[in-house]
Amino acid sequence: MSASIFREYDIRGIFEKELNENIVKKIGFHFAKALLKKVPNAQFIAVGYDARLHSPILKNWLSSGINEAGLEVLDMGLVPTPANYFANFTDFDGLQSDGSIMITGSHNPPEYNGFKITLNKDPFFGEDIYALGRDILADTSIINDNNVTIPIDCKNRYIDFIVNHFSHLKLENKKFVFDCGNGVAGVVLREILDRLNIKYKILFEQPDGNFPNHHPDPSDEHTLEDIKKELATGDYNFGFAYDGDADRIALLSPNYNFKGDILAIFFSRFIDNPTVIGEVKCSQVMYDTINSYGKAIMYKTGHSNLKVKIKETKADFAAEVSGHLFFNDRYFGFDDAIYATFRALELIDQEFDYDKEFEALPQVFSTPEINITVTEETKFKIIDDLKKALANPPADFPKIKDIITVDGIRVIFENGWGLVRASNTTPKLVTRFEADTKENAKIYENVLINLIK
Repeated sequence: MSASIFREYDIRGIFEKELNENIVKKIGFHFAKALLKKVPNAQFIAVGYDARLHSPILKNWLSSGINEAGLEVLDMGLVPTPANYFANFTDFDGLQSDGSIMITGSHNPPEYNGFKITLNKDPFFGEDIYALGRDILADTSIINDNNVTIPIDCKNRYIDFIVNHFSHLKLENKKFVFDCGNGVAGVVLREILDRLNIKYKILFEQPDGNFPNHHPDPSDEHTLEDIKKELATGDYNFGFAYDGDADRIALLSPNYNFKGDILAIFFSRFIDNPTVIGEVKCSQVMYDTINSYGKAIMYKTGHSNLKVKIKETKADFAAEVSGHLFFNDRYFGFDDAIYATFRALELIDQEFDYDKEFEALPQVFSTPEINITVTEETKFKIIDDLKKALANPPADFPKIKDIITVDGIRVIFENGWGLVRASNTTPKLVTRFEADTKENAKIYENVLINLIK
């Protein structure tokens, strides 16, 4: 087994090749032991899974490991990742989870799967995952089959919560289109929309781990072609698209695709004196705008990092450009694309004009993420070398106003900024550039990329 399946934010690998029976049983066993160290009187771990074809098999293997460690599994079956997180805040007729594991490959190709883990309501990530991996690699024992679980109805508890929370919506004169991408959003979405009397069309609703229509990654513009075609008909006011496990969202009008950092501006305007956390890839427009009436904090990329920072700062909201949106205002502080959908619909109900408000923001040119393939061994060294190079840049280098190193290197220039950071999950450098013009963004891209070649 390769230690590379144990990543910064989760565990992820190819079914059977990397996530085999022996390893998955030990993931369940050693996480249960880690939970007992933190919560000695722990009893239950809530487990759910996404639409991937092998997720039910992984659930059985995982449950055997958890049972072997002396804990019991609260089995919620097929649910979105946010419903799995929600289980940590919910009492199931006297049964309360002490941690949770979501079996999901998120937006990876169909042969992948993985685990997103919560311990005592907090994300289990970083060194905790790496230590778990070391324990598993050192364990030569055999865990017997014992996949007994306790069924819980988390799906309907979650649906009821969303419906009750947004029962005030009055959107009879609007119509919306939703693209589930054959992911797990389709398990809950239709019933919520029906109970709230919202008019809709759902694309690719049926969960299917083969993802036969398009890859479930709403941060990739190519995956949004179907929903854009529907919006182009003029029949729908807005469109919503989800990733495979429904913790990321794309929101589109017929004219624009609103990224997570722009949505952060919109949502923050409806929160009194907001504190908002953004990742290092977020637009400077987001930080400047929110700082004009609240407080914006720049922090590391990664859903686990942002959840921890929300708790630390008691922030109201956090966002990633990719569509992870975290509401700690009227909610629990985790990333939930289904809940975010109805907060977005709530603004429409209040006659918020998304297009007009977007056009009123300072207009800048932002590149998408540009990834540079390197190696696991060199990616962090390249970042260190870049820091040294920027301390004494070439004579013709654009003027540097500031350098932010909270996660990689974000260089602030006179007319924009450039970011280079090492991915925590892949052997890549992640770059992004923003400036007042496309030409300046290209200049910043060229000068920074040249420094790392």
